Amino acid sequence: MATNYVVTAHKPTAVTKSLTGHFSGKDDLNLIVVKNTLLEIYLVTPEGLKPKKAVEIYGRVAVMELFKTEDSEKELLFLLTNRYNAMILECVKDGNDLEIVTKAHGNVMDKIGRTPESGIIGMIDPMGKTIGLRLYDGLFKVVPLTKELYHQPEKEVRAFNLRLEELNVIDIKFLHGCNTPTIIIIHQDTHGRHVKTYEINLREKEFQKGPWNQDNVENEAFMLQSVPMPFGGALIIGQESITYHRGDGQPITVAPSIIKQSTITCCGSVDKDGSRYLLGDMQGHLFMLLLEKGEKPDGTTYCKDLKVELLGETCIPETLTYLDNAVVYIGSKIGDSQLIRLDIKPDERGSYVQVLDSWTNLGPIVDMCVVDLDRQGQGQLVTCSGAYRDGSLRIIRNGIGIHEHASIDMAGIKGLWPLRLNQSETDNILVMTFVGETRLLKLYDDEVEETEIEGFYAAERTLYCSNVAHDQILQMTMTAIRLISKFGGGQVAIWKPADGKKINVVSANDHQALCACGKQLYYFELGSGQITLARSIEMPAEVACLDITPLCDEMFSTICAVGLWDMSAMTINLKDMSILHREELGGEILPRSILMATFEMNPYLLCALGDGSLFYFHLDKDTGLVSGKKKVTLGTKPTFLKTFQSQTATYVFACSDRPTVIFSSNHKLVFSNVNLKNVTFMCPLNTDMYRDSLAITDDGSLTFGTIDEIQRLHIRTIPLQETPRRIAYQESTESFGVISMRIDKQGTNGPEPVRHSASEIATNRSSAISKVLASAVGASGEHNIGDEVEIFSILFLDQQTFTITHAHQLLLNEYAVCITSTRLGTDADPYYIVGTALISPEESEPTQGRIIVFSYLDGKLNTITEKEIKGAPYALCPMVMADGTIKLLAGINSTVRLFEWTADKELRPECQHSNNIVSLYIKVKGEFILVGDMMRSMTVLVYKPAEGQLEEIARDFNPNWMSAIEIIDDDIFIGTENNMNMFTCQKDSASTSDEDRQHLLTTGLYHLGDFVNVFRHGSLVMHHHLIENSSPISKPILFGTVNGAIGLVVQLPPEFYVFLKDLQERIASVIRSIGKIEHSFWRQFTTERKVIQDCKGFIDGDLIENFLDLSQDKKQDVVNGLKIDDESGMTKDATVDDITKIVEDLTRIH
Repeated sequence: MATNYVVTAHKPTAVTKSLTGHFSGKDDLNLIVVKNTLLEIYLVTPEGLKPKKAVEIYGRVAVMELFKTEDSEKELLFLLTNRYNAMILECVKDGNDLEIVTKAHGNVMDKIGRTPESGIIGMIDPMGKTIGLRLYDGLFKVVPLTKELYHQPEKEVRAFNLRLEELNVIDIKFLHGCNTPTIIIIHQDTHGRHVKTYEINLREKEFQKGPWNQDNVENEAFMLQSVPMPFGGALIIGQESITYHRGDGQPITVAPSIIKQSTITCCGSVDKDGSRYLLGDMQGHLFMLLLEKGEKPDGTTYCKDLKVELLGETCIPETLTYLDNAVVYIGSKIGDSQLIRLDIKPDERGSYVQVLDSWTNLGPIVDMCVVDLDRQGQGQLVTCSGAYRDGSLRIIRNGIGIHEHASIDMAGIKGLWPLRLNQSETDNILVMTFVGETRLLKLYDDEVEETEIEGFYAAERTLYCSNVAHDQILQMTMTAIRLISKFGGGQVAIWKPADGKKINVVSANDHQALCACGKQLYYFELGSGQITLARSIEMPAEVACLDITPLCDEMFSTICAVGLWDMSAMTINLKDMSILHREELGGEILPRSILMATFEMNPYLLCALGDGSLFYFHLDKDTGLVSGKKKVTLGTKPTFLKTFQSQTATYVFACSDRPTVIFSSNHKLVFSNVNLKNVTFMCPLNTDMYRDSLAITDDGSLTFGTIDEIQRLHIRTIPLQETPRRIAYQESTESFGVISMRIDKQGTNGPEPVRHSASEIATNRSSAISKVLASAVGASGEHNIGDEVEIFSILFLDQQTFTITHAHQLLLNEYAVCITSTRLGTDADPYYIVGTALISPEESEPTQGRIIVFSYLDGKLNTITEKEIKGAPYALCPMVMADGTIKLLAGINSTVRLFEWTADKELRPECQHSNNIVSLYIKVKGEFILVGDMMRSMTVLVYKPAEGQLEEIARDFNPNWMSAIEIIDDDIFIGTENNMNMFTCQKDSASTSDEDRQHLLTTGLYHLGDFVNVFRHGSLVMHHHLIENSSPISKPILFGTVNGAIGLVVQLPPEFYVFLKDLQERIASVIRSIGKIEHSFWRQFTTERKVIQDCKGFIDGDLIENFLDLSQDKKQDVVNGLKIDDESGMTKDATVDDITKIVEDLTRIH
């Protein structure tokens, strides 16, 4: 049985809902954002949006509304999930933290009912008396907001249904200014679309005739916006017009040409009196809709006219939320969300929009590939993200980027330190030491020059140098320790070891210093013009490394750390030089760097060895005792540890052949790779020119750069301004091939681009010429002037710069469906192979297409051959034969076909399998082929070369509509389907019955809650970051989702799965979920066919990792009675530290 661990490596980023209100307090203005299942609460401040709280909801949020009760000055939040869990939430301040309290909850699902095509609609009436929900066709569900509902703790949400005559309802809203709750609906029948109003009689629980109706509104009307008083009424928004209607007069309609250019996606209110609204469309246009006010003789206000004005361009909006002072939050599902300001006057481009901030969104991830661009054993993801003008490639790596500002060729540097001379508040000197000398670089503006400091000894190698107390500079060399005035007063104190001994290793802080000569360790206290030898001790072995860093923001250190040549590390009390703790490191490799560091107020001891491995321990700063020994491999060469600060937090830079930044997140250490191949030394640098920077050396140069915001995943964006659909990587040519789609407008002479997108601005461009499709192109449908035309291109990008080196445009009406990179036959050179289909509106499915083989060498694109096919090639996959030759598998409509590569460089059909509806996905492992069907789940085929045929050996007979598939091993397969479930199937190889062996057994079921588009084997964690005795996991598989989440699935041994299953149930019973939704309910495998099965074969890694965020008491509650293996085959009672270590290890796999 397959047992799996599923965890989110990157949370969803696509914004699905947002609103603003006073949720956390009466004086707090909050922005509340929903990203699929993630609820984020921000505080609106003059400096921008300040994140206050992020909570996970056990469900996809379908409805979110704020409402105010009569006796409360702050607002409550109503949420409804896609599986009909309703909840009313209150935000309670707990010191600086916010706690989300469930005031009422319940499931409002009906036993029978047809889900509407336009989805769930929910709203709250302006008086705060009623929640209205359209969950099923022909029914309107009402939740009365009684005082008991939100005053009594954890009250159950109760609702009743009202029958709606109109079945096909497009949108519903509550009207303002009505004495009883009144709804307005857009509905459609055979005659067109109409608007109707109903009053809700809460006492009789029935609809009554509303104040007004309007038949035959615009045929494409799809959105209602209720207008507050004094105007009242509603806006009816369509594709070509906007109408204001109040029912007591003639409707006012405006149909400006600027809103007809694209589809309007959302509407947001600006003013409380309803006089201004913001509109956004699919081209990223932002409009202002103004209701011009008129006044009747009796003093009542009415809408005199509607005006629409284009303000500028933004990301493609899903939500528009006006905050305050002309600042607007734009949430996007297919682009980066933005915070903008609306200016009074336009800029030089005529835009009123000024972008203040943006938030990266990876969604929707349509395709991705895992590559190791730096050849360091670390996978990077390159994703096809976004769509239309917000389309882009995203390069995602687990690590930190260094942005280079300047570089100097300089070899042989053995150490770096910054200094501040005279009255300077920033670093103005950089000390560089070499084997036999030390040089000083003066830094000013963007220039450097060599300089001298009076009293500074430059004729030998410096071991340590820094500014210290009393306006002095400390220089420690192999022969002496010197104090020098930073104001140019020369040397003020010196200490030399007796008998001409050489100083081997040193360490110091602002007030104290250590040095060692062989076995002898000396401790000094630094005063004004004084170096006082306080104490010394002979160590049991020669000293290899030292550290005297103060812990927990203290000025002085009471202990020091020492690494010895006998492969041990120890802590020493500086008051009497007594040994507090000794730790045997084992092995034969010397400790080369030792460091005491404080992360999140927790002291650690780090000890790096000469082979690139690192030991780290928890350190008790009062007793000097160390515990919790762990080992991680950072590189292969000696590692040098250096502390630096970033945004008030402490970080450690591990200089090695695989440089790493070490920091703490949620009180666990994180090892994050740096995008440099080799670092020998580094120091923090804060000059007038280079603020908050680092000086870094490798074997031949000195580099000044700034470090990215410290984060687990570093994301780089390559904007395309068109939709990327598929991606393939070709290692030998160091290039990517990307299928992209742009939308042109049909002009008099053919399609014309509407913007400068990637395929239009490429340096080299070519257009397709097809011999096999030449006769069919003209018959694929003509376009009228002004029509939107989809144009497909193949983009080729350089892997280092990601510049587009070539763009190849396909035929009109020819859609590129898939792309792969592989060798064919016995050819040495790789090819890009693209599958295309000719799309005609008259055909239910494509009947013509082609497979094109490209050669891309030295930046030149050549078409090697094209193969006409009778259908659409939804998937292409190379298949390696036993003799090393490579053939090509293609999923073409309902068939799976195998092509061989001939000596004439042609694709020749060899065999096919035809037992599918639509063969959407193909994966290969050895001779086995996994096929994912649009409607018929997964099928396993085997290729028999002797017979030259494809044979079906097993099938999953469940009717799953597949969205992605992958092969875990020879017998186990994983897939996701369109109801956002994940499942695993296994071949029943052990069965004696032929019929049983033809069935794939379902071994795992799990509701993910996000739509998966792609699986890829690989990991974002560097392979050498292996922690001894870490969790026994294997076969990592990454997946990307529509909402921009990146997940990881790994395989677990059965005994570890049983243990984690027990731990998961314990954590679920301790954590109080938002809305009282049971974790087991959330992870149930659920489909539209009402098939509900309990989760099995999967562990929810997100829940397991929540253990680290629990209070100590709750951790103890989880652990009580839990048994773990004591490594001798016996079990023992687990402690909190035991479970913490296990969970911490699991967090490091992503």
